[in-house]
Amino acid sequence: MSLYDDAVLVLKGYEDQQELRQAYLDHLAAHPDGMWKACGDGHVTASALVVDPSRGRVLLTLHRKLRMWLQTGGHCEPGDVSLEAAALREATEESGVEGLTLLPGGPVRLDRHPIPPPCHCHFDVQYAVVAPPDAAHAVSDESLDVRWFGYDEVAAVADESVVRLLEATRARL
Repeated sequence: MSLYDDAVLVLKGYEDQQELRQAYLDHLAAHPDGMWKACGDGHVTASALVVDPSRGRVLLTLHRKLRMWLQTGGHCEPGDVSLEAAALREATEESGVEGLTLLPGGPVRLDRHPIPPPCHCHFDVQYAVVAPPDAAHAVSDESLDVRWFGYDEVAAVADESVVRLLEATRARL
C-alpha cells in the first residue's frame, strides 16, 4: 500500500473534526502529489506530541525556522510506509528519544495551518507518542532547543494548536 493510500484510509477512519477531515480528503483527491513537499497547494504532514504521562509532561521542540515551541513532526518521506511511521520517525529524529511508542487509536487531531512560501498549507495529521521512563532527549538540526514542559506550562509557551493537541492527547490517555 502506498503512503497516499494509507493516508486516505487513515483519514476515512478518523471520526472527529468531520469538516476538516473532509477538506483533507478533498485535497488528496485533487492532488495525487498531496503527500509531498513539492505540492505547492499544500501537503500532508505527520507530527507527534511526545508525552511522559507518569510525570505529567510533554517534550516540545523550539522550531529553528518558526522560532515557536511545537510538537515534533514534519514532511513525509518516500521511505515512510504509513502516516504513523512518518510521525514516529519525525518524533524520534527531532527529540533524540529512542523507544517511543505510538498512543493507540490513530491520529489524535488534525490541524491545517498556513506556512511560508513556496508552499501554502500543511495538512498536519497529529499523533501522540509515549516516551519511556527517564528518556534522554537531544537537540536536532531542525531545532534550537528541546525541552520538557509540565502539562500546565504548555499554554504559556506554545500556541493554541499545541494546547488543543495536548488536551486531546490527555483525553485519550
